[in-house]
Amino acid sequence: MNSMNPKVDEYLGKAKKWQEEFEKLRMIILDCGLAEELKWGCPCYTFEKSNIVLIHGFKEYCALLFFKGALLKDPKDILIQQTENVQAGRQIRFTNVREIVKMKTVLKAYIHEAKEKAGLKVKYKKTSEFKIPEELQNKLDETPALRKAFDALTPGRQRAYLFYFSQPKQSKTRAARVEKCTHQILNGKGLND
Repeated sequence: MNSMNPKVDEYLGKAKKWQEEFEKLRMIILDCGLAEELKWGCPCYTFEKSNIVLIHGFKEYCALLFFKGALLKDPKDILIQQTENVQAGRQIRFTNVREIVKMKTVLKAYIHEAKEKAGLKVKYKKTSEFKIPEELQNKLDETPALRKAFDALTPGRQRAYLFYFSQPKQSKTRAARVEKCTHQILNGKGLND
């Protein structure tokens, strides 16, 4: 069993919810020969400096997040893609310790497969393959300077804007977001710059 990281001990000690589930997941993961770190405020497990799996909790469930879960075979059909925009990561969700205990062997198999695939690359969709919200497309068509500025952004910044503009259900809200961000795009800035 690999050594436990004191930062993770501290994190688990402060956990208000899912503490028992986190501890059980931690033991299963450490038994698979992964190094334990605290990254992004969560217990993260690596193999040869590659991120393999992360433990995190939400209101309704806690989960194992496989960074390259899209590459896993998933014979038990338990991997969940959180949203349609998540390309690589996949979760296995739990609501109690019994589920984790029952799945221990399966979880270890998935973790070992993830370790084997640590060096592989996930094939990501190109930014050009994402749907452009109609409200943004109209603004790009009517403002050539905005089109030029948007095209000059890095693919990651473009995707961030596309996701942000696509989220609202109402067209007027999408249009308001496009309007609000126009100046930032013209200045070559990303959504969170």
